[in-house]
Amino acid sequence: MQTINGKEVSKKIREELQNEIDELKEKGITPGLSVIIVGDNPASKTYVKSKDKACKQLGMKSEVHSLDGDVSEEELLNLIDKLNNDETIHGILVQLPLPNHIDEKKVIEKISPNKDVDGFHPINAGKLLVGEDTFIPCTPHGIIKLMESENIDIEGKRAVILGRSNIVGKPISLLLLEKNATVTICHSKTENLKEITKEADILIAAIGKANFVKSDMVKDGAIVIDVGINRVDGKLVGDVDFDSVNKLNGFITPVPGGVGPMTITMLIYNTVIAARRLERGK
Repeated sequence: MQTINGKEVSKKIREELQNEIDELKEKGITPGLSVIIVGDNPASKTYVKSKDKACKQLGMKSEVHSLDGDVSEEELLNLIDKLNNDETIHGILVQLPLPNHIDEKKVIEKISPNKDVDGFHPINAGKLLVGEDTFIPCTPHGIIKLMESENIDIEGKRAVILGRSNIVGKPISLLLLEKNATVTICHSKTENLKEITKEADILIAAIGKANFVKSDMVKDGAIVIDVGINRVDGKLVGDVDFDSVNKLNGFITPVPGGVGPMTITMLIYNTVIAARRLERGK
């Protein structure tokens, strides 16, 4: 299989974004992203650090609010309120998962839809559903950009998605439908899974099970997008058994270095869009 290099695609998009950021700064607007992290989840901390670094490299304003794991829901909601009213902040992201005592739904709905650069607010999710202009969730948007980088024609293709999360599975299904793919979503209750995945021209794995997708589940010539990030014996692996599937023809994204870099890049992309909207509104 041909490997789709997420690092390279991400680098090209960031170069384009750099020009837009510089133009906005000349007009007196520095795109600003504020990330809130609650507790000590190591994976979340690493991810937030990468976001902060990427923003600063491009000359954006970047804030990280690290809150204790026992912070009250009210305190968190008050902080979001404050950021909603801060004109120097264009994008707000609350790193998930949150501790059990905090209502995730309430937190997402508290973020202003105009600053919801994750695209999770019900208003933005609804706009995506009906095909209106909105913030597209970062990982699904990154997947589309990866396929576009290889000039992969999505129209008319049979796309199978493993996983039905609000973060990846559902939004990527809508984006693929928008591009005229025929979409099937599989999940833990799906019967005859192997027969379904074998028919996929585009197979997207987003279930969080290490090396779950084997070569006998994949059609020769398929495009295989691996969204999974799992740690096995201290090593990062995806949901796809890369070594076995890689022997087939087609395209595949590696883990790490595939979808991961794109997620952060599309977050920056959304923050720049938010800043541009402010500039147009002035």
